Amino acid sequence: MGLLSNRIIEEECRIGLWEITENYETLFRTTYLNNDDIRRLNSFKNLSRKIESLSVRALLQQMTKPDARIVYRDDSRKPHLEDNSYNISVTHSHKYTAIILNKNKSVGIDVEFMSHNIERLEHKFINKNEVITDNPKHRHEHLYVHWCAKEALYKICSREEINFQEKLTIKPFEIETHGCITGIVEKDSKCEEYWMYYMIENNYVLVYCIN
Repeated sequence: MGLLSNRIIEEECRIGLWEITENYETLFRTTYLNNDDIRRLNSFKNLSRKIESLSVRALLQQMTKPDARIVYRDDSRKPHLEDNSYNISVTHSHKYTAIILNKNKSVGIDVEFMSHNIERLEHKFINKNEVITDNPKHRHEHLYVHWCAKEALYKICSREEINFQEKLTIKPFEIETHGCITGIVEKDSKCEEYWMYYMIENNYVLVYCIN
């Protein structure tokens, strides 16, 4: 399947979505990699991790240019584009890979396949100020949107040491198939608000944030 979406969501900002249906050999053959990229790829022991990494490169090159590269310049594991043409955030889950790019603003994105019983983890990331629906038909999705939103906030804050439960809060919202929500990040005795957009489709949740 490969590229599912490559669209501009606002000025100088675009989101790409890739469905991984290719095998390792196909992705490796059709994706530009230099020697550093190949060494990094070979450092992954798990085949699925290698395929995920290749899908990120393939999607990025479809969104920008054929020789676009991601590099990691610090200990935060935060990705950067080698030519600094965009700020970037990357995510993958199950068969989906997603990238958000912005010329001037910080970005964060997360996608999750709604598979496991996230209700068992609720006590680890939901705080007393957050509201989850009691409707059993929508509770599962509501929790996943909260989790993805907090992951996106974590990424936009450059993967700083932030406690998901205590320092990240999603303001109450009614769960729909898509919509806007507000997240709050508490750090250094200050609170910052972020607007985020979420969508639920094909048993996946995707949330992105632009600062």
